[in-house]
Amino acid sequence: MTRARLLICDSGLGGLSVASAIRADWADVDMIYAADYAAFPYGEQPAKLLHPQILKQYSSWIDAYKPDAVVIACNTASTLILPSLREAYTIPIVGIVPAIKPAAKLSQSGHISILATPGTVSRDYTKALLDQFASRHQVRLVGSASLAQLAEDWIIDGPSDAVQEKIRAQVLPCFHDSGQDTKTDCIALACTHYPLIMGLLADIAPWPVTWIDPSAAIARQVKAVLENRAFQPGFGTIEFVSSSGQQQDRLAIVWERLMQLDTKRAKD
Repeated sequence: MTRARLLICDSGLGGLSVASAIRADWADVDMIYAADYAAFPYGEQPAKLLHPQILKQYSSWIDAYKPDAVVIACNTASTLILPSLREAYTIPIVGIVPAIKPAAKLSQSGHISILATPGTVSRDYTKALLDQFASRHQVRLVGSASLAQLAEDWIIDGPSDAVQEKIRAQVLPCFHDSGQDTKTDCIALACTHYPLIMGLLADIAPWPVTWIDPSAAIARQVKAVLENRAFQPGFGTIEFVSSSGQQQDRLAIVWERLMQLDTKRAKD
């Protein structure tokens, strides 16, 4: 029996946060990581234009690689095309949506924030999650059109004061202090790029909060939907592709860094 093959799609390198969590939980799965750099960033693109564009691109990857399952490792894409993909294909397709439910559950103050792209915070899907799980909470929806690109700049080019200040400006609106000892205490990271700069986010936060990264939960869900696949000995492979025909090298570099970091954490 061959190893399970998993296709992971995102706009850029953000979905590597999900791929890393999957690898940590399931060493022998083969992965194809597909980045839609031809359309990156999705941020402020109109839904009526973005929907057919990314549906066509993601479908072409599914048809080409014939995976056993697909992970849409992008909140913007998931809230747009997940139902269409599930209608078109019979294989399991796992999406990622804003972690509003865990944020509401973990908050002690009742004040939470959702940090995402403008598209994600404006989607009806996000509003439905808020109505279902956070109707009694004070919620700040913070949509940043530039934070995904800034995260890539920070990760690829390395730390810089200028980029740090730009990131700070995008993140600070998440923090609210009512003046009555009631502050934001949970922030859901509703873009897979953001967990990749978690250390920086914690450093620039004006006070400690719980940052909610859904990557581990997605990894568990992926393993559950493929539980009928027998695990194979050995270590799974990963292949990088890009809709732009470029950027595979930067994906490989970041992946190697993540694997080295995971190894260091395991030893510690």
